[in-house]
Amino acid sequence: MTTPEQFLVRAAARNNAEWCAAMGRSHGVAGEFGPHAWSAPSRTPVYYPDAVTLAPGADEAALVSRIDTAAPGASVKDSFADLDLTAAGFRVLFEAQWIHRPAGAPAVAPDLAWDVVADPDALRAWALAWDDGGGDADLFRPELLDDPATSVLAARSADGRVVAGAVASRSDEVVGVSNVFAPNCGPDAAWPFVLDAMTRLFPTLPVVGYEHGDDLAAAVRHGFEPLGPLLIWLHER
Repeated sequence: MTTPEQFLVRAAARNNAEWCAAMGRSHGVAGEFGPHAWSAPSRTPVYYPDAVTLAPGADEAALVSRIDTAAPGASVKDSFADLDLTAAGFRVLFEAQWIHRPAGAPAVAPDLAWDVVADPDALRAWALAWDDGGGDADLFRPELLDDPATSVLAARSADGRVVAGAVASRSDEVVGVSNVFAPNCGPDAAWPFVLDAMTRLFPTLPVVGYEHGDDLAAAVRHGFEPLGPLLIWLHER
């Protein structure tokens, strides 16, 4: 019997895999959904896994065989923290927690005006703010705007600069949130506008995602509940 928490973890894992697939497609990488995992046969964009498990008990050897471990940086999102990929040359990069916030939960009114990014120039401005000088702004390509399930959210200062942002990825049962940032103020400044956007754009959908460390603590302060662990495995040889 599936508990509500187990249902939400599966829904969050599926939603995250769909977002990873959308990001891959924007870079010309085609992934495939199977009963236990989504995977891509060629290397995915930086920071994005080559496979995401969708159900507990995925076959480890079969999963590894579906991704490119010859190219540097291959990774697996172990959504249920139940794999051991050390024999295949992986190590745990970090552990995180799936998080959940019910639909319609109260939120603090945001101080920042926000909108949904709608054109390549606005996406570029958003990506530069997200990157904050790190050199990875090209990760977010204009093709991403063609994905109907993806909404890039931008909060702006009075002079129109992007000062905070996030990505919302809609599934049938949940809406996922990722890439939450507010480089000059920290995540506590971003969450009020993000949750206001989620309530207005997706009023009937629970919000899910995953965080770790200080970002997890910030999400909990804004009404999220941890659901269970996930592991990110990185291939080293």
